Amino acid sequence: MADISAKLVKELREMTGAGMMDCKKALVATDGNMDEAVEFLRKNGQAKADKKANRIAAEGICKIACEGDKAAAVVEVNSETDFVAKNEQFQTFVGQVADLVVAGDYADVDALLAAPFDATKTVKEALVEKVATIGENLNIRRFAKVTAENGCVMTYTHGGGRIGVIVEAATDVVNDSIKEALSNVAMQIAALYPKYVSKDEIGADFIEHEKEIIRAQIMNDPKESKKPANVIEGMIAGRVNKELKEICLVDQVYVKAEDGKQNVGQYVAQVAKENNAAFSIKRFVRFETGEGLEKKSEDFAAEVAAQMGQ
Repeated sequence: MADISAKLVKELREMTGAGMMDCKKALVATDGNMDEAVEFLRKNGQAKADKKANRIAAEGICKIACEGDKAAAVVEVNSETDFVAKNEQFQTFVGQVADLVVAGDYADVDALLAAPFDATKTVKEALVEKVATIGENLNIRRFAKVTAENGCVMTYTHGGGRIGVIVEAATDVVNDSIKEALSNVAMQIAALYPKYVSKDEIGADFIEHEKEIIRAQIMNDPKESKKPANVIEGMIAGRVNKELKEICLVDQVYVKAEDGKQNVGQYVAQVAKENNAAFSIKRFVRFETGEGLEKKSEDFAAEVAAQMGQ
């Protein structure tokens, strides 16, 4: 059996929101395998589905650059501290990288790093210069570019660059009303973190996996497990549908809805009708700084002791 350290238990607790003893039990049961321990807790109803994926753990910013309303790019660059993330020199550099991305066509970060930053150096060389000047390790982590083929794009940045969103619409009408609606949808995406535009994008494997998790939760409940099989299947279907409404953009309750009932799809349909437009949400990109990364742990007492030779 693996040695289950307090650090490992703490990490699992932060990932899932489950209790300390539940986390330790899960790690013991899975021989210290973190992913399996998360599954163990989910099946026992002690963890949320995607807590791990949503964890924010590193510093830096997301910057967005646009070419009119037809193309936009978002770039995430990480720093070691929040202090540097607010540094004007650092933010200018990230903005310059975003400008390069929206103007170019790069397959991945390596291709971007090899590209010219200016007439004298590559992006990688410019990054190395910034590391030397600023005094922290910096990393161009990821980028995405969205080009509208039959419509337009709208962007939204939240929290000074903590979250960057690009949303693309397929529309035969591009006016202020359509753009305002897209801006509202972009804010919705930033706030409620959907994973898909609609259920049509979700694979059968994902749905079956979620059914398995929910079925395990029910069978581990002394009261619910005693219900008839057809009732249990109905409960599973209902809970899966509830989850899908939370992760699919068009099915989410629209945050600005006055009655609190209108969903995003209905809001978009309303705007389409008002503008006599064929208007729909095609895709979106949402970056959150540090998403899925582990923040450096600082033990200043231990650092001071080490420097003093203790």
